Amino acid sequence: MINCNVNATRAPRIGWRAIILTALLTLWGCGHNAPPKQQTASPAPQQPAPAKTAEQTTPPSDLVTMDVAKSVMVTVELDFGKKIPTIAEALTQVERKYQPDDGQGRTFAVLDAYGEPTPDGKLHMSMHVSSEKPGGGQLVFKRTGEVLWRAKINPTSMPIQPKTLTMMVGASTVDGSTNPSSIIEARVKPGDQPVRDVWPDGQERDMTFIYSACGCPVHAQVRRAGDRTVRVKDTPVIFPDDPKVVELITKFMRW
Repeated sequence: MINCNVNATRAPRIGWRAIILTALLTLWGCGHNAPPKQQTASPAPQQPAPAKTAEQTTPPSDLVTMDVAKSVMVTVELDFGKKIPTIAEALTQVERKYQPDDGQGRTFAVLDAYGEPTPDGKLHMSMHVSSEKPGGGQLVFKRTGEVLWRAKINPTSMPIQPKTLTMMVGASTVDGSTNPSSIIEARVKPGDQPVRDVWPDGQERDMTFIYSACGCPVHAQVRRAGDRTVRVKDTPVIFPDDPKVVELITKFMRW
């Protein structure tokens, strides 16, 4: 059962007060053809300090070392043969392998993914990966057994914030304290205005979703269509490793 409450807290990656629509989910312990030339790892800041760091490029055979509550962008080119799958389909062909230090649960999660076919018939795909607990982790291409990414995740001395689902319309945070049936029925902060008043029918908005140990934002372009909303395009695929969160978002957004 999903029980939604609202907490007023500060979102890890934003500078304003966040009113959080909380999904009390038991997800922390969930377990879930040419090789790529390179993968790109873009370290994300540790909670709660917002910071920018330079990109680093490592070959897939190398071990990436990172702390808990960080993120990297793993970019690969995958050969699926004659039929190039969608990003959602391709993600099902990427196996997640976890080696937690405590022997329980997962060590990382894929937050979102996007990409497109290349001129030579491969699929260029980027996966946003968030580290969740100490241990090891791998992304493996099932078709070939190729290790696309492997990491050693170290403990951190920084306090880890609980994972709660935050939704934002543009720069305004959705307030779910009245248990609205959908985003159109909700209000936003700051300003305490109804979403239906600040989001005109037919217009597109950038929706931000936060549900990760690293506090990283996931974005989707969404258009209002009367009392519901529709995604402008299918990518990025959001939270593929957390289907209950996707179910909650889908219901609230009326997709």
